[in-house]
Parts: sequence; C-alpha cells; structure tokens
Amino acid sequence: MTSPFRKILVPHDFSRHADRSLQLAADLTRHGGRLRVLHVIPPFTPVVGLPPAEMGAYLPPADLIAQERRHLERLVRKVVRGSGAPVVECQVVVGDPHHRILDACRGMDAVVMATTGRTGLAHLLIGSVAEKVVRHASIPVLTLRAGGRLGGRRRGKPGRARKHR
Repeated sequence: MTSPFRKILVPHDFSRHADRSLQLAADLTRHGGRLRVLHVIPPFTPVVGLPPAEMGAYLPPADLIAQERRHLERLVRKVVRGSGAPVVECQVVVGDPHHRILDACRGMDAVVMATTGRTGLAHLLIGSVAEKVVRHASIPVLTLRAGGRLGGRRRGKPGRARKHR
C-alpha cells in the first residue's frame, strides 16, 4: 500500500527531538517519497541592555544562512540514509518560525515536527510554534513530544526488561 504522505515537511531546529522527527518522516517516505527539511532563523534576537529604539530587526548575513544550510545538509546525510531513502530538499530561511513553516507547507502532504514540551508560564508567555502550526496548517501535522516514545515502547536492549522502582 502506498502512503498518502509522499511529501513531508520537517521543521528542524538542530535539536535531538527534531532529529527524531526527521528519522520518522524518512521512514514514512521511504521508497519514492520526498522530504523538505526546513530550518528557520528568527529575524531578530533581543539584546539585553539595549534601548528599544536600537533593537530593530536583525537580518543575518548571507554567509550565516549558507553556514546553517551546510550544517543542516550534514545532519540530514547522517539521519536519512540507506536503501530507499527519500529525496531530501534542505531549506534555510529567515522569518517568524511558525509563519515560515506554514508557508513551506504549500505542496506538501503532511508536517512531522517535534515539540519542546513547554508548559505553564513559559508556554503562556512564549507560546509554542508547534501548537500554532497545528492550529493553522491546512495539512495533517504529526507532533512528537520531547521525551515521548516511538512505536509505543521504550527502546533499549532487546530482550531485557527494565526494572521499575
């Protein structure tokens, strides 16, 4: 049976959790699928101690974008490999992460992305990119919680039971 998800977008922030999402997306698109791996550089980084008038938008230089793209391509080569590996397109863009992810959804069948697991006040103040994508995407979004399990069981050594205390 052919998967209905032949073209998957994977937002990647260089975290281990995003690597897990990339691996899952690669598994879902083996043998003829396509992945678009997207890294978003926010357009500004608040600098503590500067008055608001001097904070303006920070646009990273082109060499930073190229450097991040090379980093992303190296990471993708490590994670997505083997027989039947999908075709991968790596993109690095500047902008608001959730808006740029939604823009990159065009032409894709699904999004597979990690969540950071923020809760409480941090979630209220900062918000969640994954939550915004889930709310506004016009295609299915599969989210993987930080520390969550794949396949319904913990991975460990085969045949060894874990002790519970």
